[in-house]
Amino acid sequence: MTRRILWLNPVMNSAYDIPIGDSLRAEAREDTRLDVASLNGRGPVHLEYNAYELMVAEPSLRTVLWAEQQDYNAMVIGCFYDPFVRAAKEVTSRMPVTAPAEACIRTAQSVGERFSVLVGRAKWIPEMEENIHRYGAERSLASFRELGMGVNDFQTDPAFTERRILEEAHAAVEQDRADAVILGCTIEFGFYRALQAELGVPVIDATVAPLRYAEFLADTAALQGWTVSGQLGYQSPAVDEYAPFLSPLEPHLAKDPR
Repeated sequence: MTRRILWLNPVMNSAYDIPIGDSLRAEAREDTRLDVASLNGRGPVHLEYNAYELMVAEPSLRTVLWAEQQDYNAMVIGCFYDPFVRAAKEVTSRMPVTAPAEACIRTAQSVGERFSVLVGRAKWIPEMEENIHRYGAERSLASFRELGMGVNDFQTDPAFTERRILEEAHAAVEQDRADAVILGCTIEFGFYRALQAELGVPVIDATVAPLRYAEFLADTAALQGWTVSGQLGYQSPAVDEYAPFLSPLEPHLAKDPR
């Protein structure tokens, strides 16, 4: 089956849309078609602060509604904080939605006993710890390791980024006894294969893991009918209740050229 997946960079900045799209299409299954989107308008270009998350919440949820309306088979909200994922699952009825932390943590727990997460700055750790608890992975966490870099620093000097990741990943494995390493930011894309070969343990990329997870969720929704349950926490509000103030919104879109 051919599956259409939408990756949303939930920021008002399209600079990474094409690079992430190119990187992920090289990793995707042959029958996956991946479009990459970002939000229109003027606003945050990264989500390192909770205040910035709040500013992009509405257009992000409206993009989720648009994506389901456009018959995407799955969607990724591309930030390791996993913003708005619960809300997205509330307002969709057919389309699976996932995000990097969810996918990376599930994957790391499947391939190792203990994982470390490499974060850009210490500022990120408290919110990422909340995700660790949300996904029930406290016993699997070996450590957080800080790179001393902001979101916009990772692709500025790739050689420096790779060196810093390698240093902290070695420390995670040798000192913290992690047997898997998670790259805890989507803009750390493009490094995991070389790092994995050097370290000898799985290095979970924060773009590739949610892509693979989205492919899996799209397939199980189509073939097994396994979609989000609306019986408890993901119960959907009535469409006629939210429609007056939460309508589908087309994002800035970089389409799969195939």
